[in-house]
Amino acid sequence: MAMVGSEIERLIREAFPDAQVIVVDLAGDGDHFAARITSEAFKGKNRVQQHKMVYDALQGHMGGALHALALQTSTP
Repeated sequence: MAMVGSEIERLIREAFPDAQVIVVDLAGDGDHFAARITSEAFKGKNRVQQHKMVYDALQGHMGGALHALALQTSTP
């Protein structure tokens, strides 16, 4: 079962309440998404640590219901 963009956004916003989040369905198939997340929580973290934080926020859906997610993370 594929995820919808709004569910991905909800999970990310729960983990990063201050974040600016943009989620785009890249292929229109519910399997390939891109997300741009800007949050103070990423301050002082390297890119790998930031992406792990986002994957953790997705509560195990990555690689299951969510097949592919291209991430861009940054601090404000």
